[in-house]
Amino acid sequence: MSDAADNPQKPLPHHAGHRERLRHRARSAGLTHLPDYELLELFLFRSQPQGDVKPIAKALLSRFGSLAAVLAASVEDLMTVRTEDTKGRTKAIGPETALDLAALHEVAQRVTKEEATKRQVISSWSALLAYVRVALQHEPREQFRVLYLDKKNQLILDEIQNRGTVDHAPVYPREVVRRGLEVSAAAMILVHNHPSGDPTPSRADIDMTKQIVRAAQSLGVEVHDHLIVGREGVTSFKQLGLM
Repeated sequence: MSDAADNPQKPLPHHAGHRERLRHRARSAGLTHLPDYELLELFLFRSQPQGDVKPIAKALLSRFGSLAAVLAASVEDLMTVRTEDTKGRTKAIGPETALDLAALHEVAQRVTKEEATKRQVISSWSALLAYVRVALQHEPREQFRVLYLDKKNQLILDEIQNRGTVDHAPVYPREVVRRGLEVSAAAMILVHNHPSGDPTPSRADIDMTKQIVRAAQSLGVEVHDHLIVGREGVTSFKQLGLM
């Protein structure tokens, strides 16, 4: 019998050549033309050099709802995502892939923060809003942070004051102001997120803000604004006339 008969050629997997075809389309048409799952595939090629990553990309988007939410997910949450191959075998997102995705989110935060703070914060407001959305829009727990500014309204410190539950993060006005004095801040911007997605201020948010403003004013520190971040947008207390 011939060698071909003795060694029949193994059929190629259905995804054979997909990576190069996707890369070619990205190069020729541009990355902006790719749907979210294909853009995610391109990144996953790095952490998973073999196999079909399209099911992984689609499973991630299905689990978290959007590309931004995928990148904002914790390493632990990313590793809960499971896919199934054509033979019914279950595959989990590994720690390397999860860490790569978390690193990409950190890169996005640093890039938007750099853009927001390379000039006076209050004169680059759109960049500041972009930064706080990247940082907090998909945070699963409520987080309260303060941007401390100098006399030129340039950022001295972006500090997380407290992390809480899905609907509450304890805030201590005296601690917020005390920290401002420690770093010689002349002003501050308060920021926290609503994991529910709705950035509408609660009665407790309004009362807490008034307490911080009073404490800060007594010590000569100005509170420029309080921003609440949700999946539906960012709310400004100043624009709402609440301060």
